[in-house]
Amino acid sequence: MNMPFSLTLGGVTFLLAIIWGSPLIELMRRLKLGKKIRIEGPQSHMSKMGTPAMGGVLIVGWTVVIIIIVNIVQLLETFEVVESVAIPLGVMVSYSILGGIDDYQGLRQRPGVGMLARYKIWYQVAIALVAAVLIYWQLNDLHGWVAAPTVPFLLDIGIWYLPVAVFIITAGANAVNLTDGLDGLAGLITATALAAYGIIAFMQGQQFIVNLCFVMVGACFAFLWFNAHPAQMIMGDVGSQALGGALGVIALMTNQWLILPIIAIIPVATTLSTMIQVSSAVLSRRFLGRDLRPFRMAPLHNHFVLLGWSETQIVQRWWLIGLLGAMVGIALALV
Repeated sequence: MNMPFSLTLGGVTFLLAIIWGSPLIELMRRLKLGKKIRIEGPQSHMSKMGTPAMGGVLIVGWTVVIIIIVNIVQLLETFEVVESVAIPLGVMVSYSILGGIDDYQGLRQRPGVGMLARYKIWYQVAIALVAAVLIYWQLNDLHGWVAAPTVPFLLDIGIWYLPVAVFIITAGANAVNLTDGLDGLAGLITATALAAYGIIAFMQGQQFIVNLCFVMVGACFAFLWFNAHPAQMIMGDVGSQALGGALGVIALMTNQWLILPIIAIIPVATTLSTMIQVSSAVLSRRFLGRDLRPFRMAPLHNHFVLLGWSETQIVQRWWLIGLLGAMVGIALALV
């Protein structure tokens, strides 16, 4: 195992990607790919109107380029490595394309809305199902297995692995997407989770996943250079769906997906807050005749925006929670 090599890859990815950040911003401005803000969102978000909104291309593009270059020899020589690299990269690219279509519709065809959720979810599930089938039947001898904290052996859940894997990948894509609401939030939280899984993969001897994780961390850091408040560009679905889907695949390939809700505690909490908000509104209107909601606005970070917390305060505090979650997750992977 070569952790110095993986960390160096992350640093090289950061340096190469950051060079292209400013040209990408200028290109998106010329193409008029500026953020459209939904009127029901916090009024403070109106300042983000017009910010270049497909910055996730920087993350996905450089991750794919670096990983392909690093693995080109292995891709030609070892079919197993091809599968191991192709599955997470394939999911990342597929979700990025889907997210790009969503972003484009949100910028041009349905401003501030994008692709209708009832259509998008089926595309997301289809991508996740293909990935789940490949992991289960093609990847290695440990398909259908899961590691549980304090249990000294892997547990086999059989064919139930497929629906679980589809849920994890799809939920990951949507959870990171929902988290992408404040400058620096989604990139910082996802980079932390990827670093945690990079460490877990290192302990398992899965070098290709270690490389992938730290290349993605480096690409996220380059994006964050331009996404720090006030953001010069926004990630968009082209990046958030890709990162979330890839994170789900990585969790599955390490067999450590039970601890994913801990390592990704902020995206999970963000998703739950949205589900609780919507469910409370629907049920209270139906059974009580009035609209009762536990949060001032969902997702959760918007609730704290309306409470008066600054954007920087929320992002820093959420990152501290995410970092603690990553630390706990790594600890659980060791027991």
